[in-house]
Amino acid sequence: MTTLTNTTYSPKAADVQRDWFIVDANGHTLGRLATEVARMLRGKHKPTFAEHMDMGDFVIVINAEKIAVTGKKTTQKHYYRHSNYPGGFKTPTYSDVMKKFPIRIIETAVKGMLPKNRLGKQQYLKLKVYPGATHPHAAQKPVAMEIDEKVARAAERLAAVRAESA
Repeated sequence: MTTLTNTTYSPKAADVQRDWFIVDANGHTLGRLATEVARMLRGKHKPTFAEHMDMGDFVIVINAEKIAVTGKKTTQKHYYRHSNYPGGFKTPTYSDVMKKFPIRIIETAVKGMLPKNRLGKQQYLKLKVYPGATHPHAAQKPVAMEIDEKVARAAERLAAVRAESA
């Protein structure tokens, strides 16, 4: 008599297929863009997703300086950091960080949505953010990734930005 056994598929490191995606951040809401980018970096969009492996793809984010935030976040949102020296605690606002380092806004948001371990760092290294519309990864032939805004106001803002650029 034969018995049926169910086996769970576990992907091997050699089975991982990494693609390159490009996202235009122009007019997108920061958090909604960051969740989709983190999802792609982790590989959760693939049917072979395994939590213990780096299954994600490379993601290029362009136009980081044109990302949108809602409400009063431009003046009320703070990015905390410390230099490890006495009195070295800095709290610049969103607008201060956006003026000096626009890529740091998206990098910080995405990094907070990844695992806090070695695997998360490995996945984070596949994120490439650029403040303008140009990037040096044309040789990888990135595929454009569309992110839909599900909130009416955000969708209207995004439609206006797309109409303006067309």
